[in-house]
Amino acid sequence: MTEVATGRRSRITPEREAELYEAVLDLLREVGYDALTMDAVAARTRSSKATLYRQWGGKPELVAKAVRHNKPGSIADIDTGSLRGDLHVLTSREDDCTMQQNAALMRGLFMAVHNDPDLLTAFKELLVEPEMAEFQRVVQRAIERGEVRADCPALDYVVHMLVGAFATRTLIDDQPPTQTFLKSYIDAVVLPALGVPVN
Repeated sequence: MTEVATGRRSRITPEREAELYEAVLDLLREVGYDALTMDAVAARTRSSKATLYRQWGGKPELVAKAVRHNKPGSIADIDTGSLRGDLHVLTSREDDCTMQQNAALMRGLFMAVHNDPDLLTAFKELLVEPEMAEFQRVVQRAIERGEVRADCPALDYVVHMLVGAFATRTLIDDQPPTQTFLKSYIDAVVLPALGVPVN
């Protein structure tokens, strides 16, 4: 492992960090959150457990950061000039196969979040709150362009609508989320709720 000493905390190279995160996600898919151990991560990545704890503090932070790292870039960087375009690009950043894998992973983690307060805290601080802030910038640009009224009551529920569609696709339809489904959902549900014409 390539590490550079920086006081009490070592720094892992970005390449090594990405490798560790990928190993964590692989283990999560194999055994689930509850059965995932720092010992298993250390063995899979040929790391010392001490290094993992020094770098991430524990399993909740490591898992939350691995999930965050797996996201395809910043939401706030999406700017097509229209909210519909932005939301469609957002759903196009992962192909259907990757989306299906990640949906299964997130379903398992949602269950774990309900039973582990430390994981809930880590997810809120490291994943949910940063992504909400990024998404708010996308919505704010739509308001500034005049596409959405600033007092539109549906604004507070855009993320709820999108996550709900993604999370319940399998439960209701017994099918994985796909780009086609999510784009049609955006056009039929999200944009009308915001008062944005689709055509």
